[in-house]
Amino acid sequence: MVVSPIARVSGKVLVIAHRGASALLPEHTLAAYARAIEDGADLIEPDLVMTRDGVLVARHEGEISASTDVSSRAEFHARRTSKLIDGALVEGWFCEDFTLAELRTLRCREPLPDMRSRAHDGLHAIPTFDEIVELAARESQRRGRMIGIIPEIKNSTWFHSIDLDPERALIAAVQRHDYLRHVPFGIQSFEVGNLRELRSSLGSFANIFLVQLIGSDDAAPFDQVTAGSEPQPYTTMIAPSGLAAVREYADAVAVNRRRIRPLDPVSGGLAAETTIIADAHAAGLAVHAWTLRPENAWLPPAWRCGDDPAKRCESGFLREMRALIDAGVDAIFSDDPGLARRAVDAVID
Repeated sequence: MVVSPIARVSGKVLVIAHRGASALLPEHTLAAYARAIEDGADLIEPDLVMTRDGVLVARHEGEISASTDVSSRAEFHARRTSKLIDGALVEGWFCEDFTLAELRTLRCREPLPDMRSRAHDGLHAIPTFDEIVELAARESQRRGRMIGIIPEIKNSTWFHSIDLDPERALIAAVQRHDYLRHVPFGIQSFEVGNLRELRSSLGSFANIFLVQLIGSDDAAPFDQVTAGSEPQPYTTMIAPSGLAAVREYADAVAVNRRRIRPLDPVSGGLAAETTIIADAHAAGLAVHAWTLRPENAWLPPAWRCGDDPAKRCESGFLREMRALIDAGVDAIFSDDPGLARRAVDAVID
């Protein structure tokens, strides 16, 4: 079977801007997406959750105390609560308890203040998915190049349990925006049932591809966990027989980069590559790796620039990026798409 046409478009590894240029600006803001586009990202990645009135907005999770100023807003103090989401107890303030108009009054902030600058805190609003699409369309026309979008549907089972339907909202967005019917448009999920439904609903669009996100070894897609039958662990899904099953409804798998090149406990660098890329390609699936970040804390210990975990280390980042490119990965998520672009273009040149 031929590997999906989204793999290495024009021979290049795709650069996916993880939550925008989130190493440089507060994640999931129009400013972060715009910077990612300016820096050469092939696709921008919004994580999508829903408001109480059913609007798709970009946040990494529904709980927003780390990424907004909601905790300082006296008028919303009473909305602090606890919820059991995907089997985990979460406390704080949640998007689904706010209307879009109420969310518009909040301002975004850096969710990793010990690692990254807070200079832009308070400057940006939470964007809707419609606004993100409109930004990409404007920039695509202005720059004369395609700018893809690859959203992740967050906690689909949870949202359906409270009568919100992110998949239906996403399908409506495809119908509403001509842009989404022509540029590379990927949809990601850690769950399975929603991807199968989206394949049925959107399979006629050649530009739309679906990505099965692969979680940790001890986890399984939560929609399967709640279905009453024996869930299939993610580790089983990336075995050759599991990948063949994934190919029935998806075009790519997205895995933690350590599944491709594990850490070497002796050298502190990276060990030899695993067989996951070869296995996925044999099944006709592209492979996306997540997530490269430029700070020491997330780099192989031997490739860091000193001991400060928050120190930016471009040399270590570029070295790890090159290792993944050489392993044969098709796309790489990065918090700093400009650095990732540099690595990809250096290989091509």
